[in-house]
Amino acid sequence: MNRSQSLVVWYDSGCPLCTREIALMQRLDRAGRIDFVDATDPEMACPLDRKLILARFHALENGTLLSGAAAFAAMWRAIPLLWPLGQLARIRMVERLLESAYVRFLKVRPRLQKWLR
Repeated sequence: MNRSQSLVVWYDSGCPLCTREIALMQRLDRAGRIDFVDATDPEMACPLDRKLILARFHALENGTLLSGAAAFAAMWRAIPLLWPLGQLARIRMVERLLESAYVRFLKVRPRLQKWLR
């Protein structure tokens, strides 16, 4: 991804973990390269069924819809400070490890959300 291009990221504003993460990413995205879309807003368009968008993290990079760890890596590549992490995640083995960790996180996410509410 060219560093000057924009990225679309869908997030769940009803999730306290998600809102904290997105707030941090918005602060780090000083150049405004990321278009953060609240997937819970019925007025906002989603590229997939809204339930699917809310179940996993999604991003649109260069016309390609990404999910899970790949979507996080795309978001990192759009932020200069995190760009090296995003590039590292392009390595197949690293991406697999990140995706595995993300799938495990999704299993405990509901419990973590309860603690933060």
